[in-house]
Amino acid sequence: MPSSGEDGKEDGNPNENEPKADATRRNFLKAGLAFVVGLVILGIGAVSKSLFAPSEAFSTETSTSSATTSTASKAGIPPSTPGFPVIMVANVSDLQVNRVEYFYYPLTDTPNILVKLGTKATGGVGPDGDIVAFSQICQHLGCSVGYVGAGDSPACDSSYTAAGPEGYCCCHGSAYDLTNGMKVTGGPAPRPLPQVILKVDDAGNIYATGMTSPTIFGYNTGSDDVSADLSGGTIVS
Repeated sequence: MPSSGEDGKEDGNPNENEPKADATRRNFLKAGLAFVVGLVILGIGAVSKSLFAPSEAFSTETSTSSATTSTASKAGIPPSTPGFPVIMVANVSDLQVNRVEYFYYPLTDTPNILVKLGTKATGGVGPDGDIVAFSQICQHLGCSVGYVGAGDSPACDSSYTAAGPEGYCCCHGSAYDLTNGMKVTGGPAPRPLPQVILKVDDAGNIYATGMTSPTIFGYNTGSDDVSADLSGGTIVS
């Protein structure tokens, strides 16, 4: 019968199972290490994806933007003078000679006249090059300018007959040649009327895209810096 002595082989001696316990512990540590390494790899993958995601999003956005620009270009929608809005004011098919259209541009309180003159004009657009638009604010003292067709008289002065299509101010008799860059042809106005820069797209839509110098009366009056036309008010949209 075995005794509990120095031979270390008494039943239940923990030393018998020590090699097995060490192996189990090592296997557990290995499994844990593999799990941690897996998490690290997944983390690196997620970080890499987040780092590259902005570039992918930017590429998509750029592509969409380019497609939009291309569509606009194909439609013939014109670019504006830097800083100026682009707004549609009429369609070529809707206009008749000597019939006036009114609109505000580039600010909500700066009125303009658009008219088909029936004769080719400087800056004119449309199939006949005779559609023009100009500031309705007289360059003399800021009164309102009206349109007078060739051979007609303004309502305020039946004795006056326009030699050609004119802008006429009833306050002091300033007259402007609408076929020749809105130049002054009579009265006290010291400078031409600002002309609205017009463009026409493929569908015949007429757009206001900017203003020529001089500035609109009351907006750094007489300056050639047309950016002053955009100050002190609300830009149309």
